[in-house]
Amino acid sequence: MSETPQADDPVTTPIAPAFTCGLDATLKIILGKWKPLILTFLLRGPTRYGELKRAIRDVSDKVLIQQFKELEADGVLRRNDYKEVPPRVDYTLTPLGQSLAQALEPLCQWGTANMAVMQKLFAERDG
Repeated sequence: MSETPQADDPVTTPIAPAFTCGLDATLKIILGKWKPLILTFLLRGPTRYGELKRAIRDVSDKVLIQQFKELEADGVLRRNDYKEVPPRVDYTLTPLGQSLAQALEPLCQWGTANMAVMQKLFAERDG
């Protein structure tokens, strides 16, 4: 006999009006090709724009700046302007951003452990 979903079933009941589940909430924050990389690199500590630009290859300045602004608006990173000449600005994770970046670490570990397999699969698929 199958069970009918109950009103308090976490699979069928949204946890908040704007989200269907916790993963939905997470994806709304990290949605964007470069955001997970930004968060991962910022786990190392305060980082200047140029360092992040070099670490995150193949991204345009416009897109990188846009993603920084979105992450700042979402409360996961902080832009620190030291009001110096020459200008000095760095980026750090907020406590919310720190916990999110730490949650991404297992994905980084999985990617590292499976990088050779993925390279072969992508070469076969694209070749």
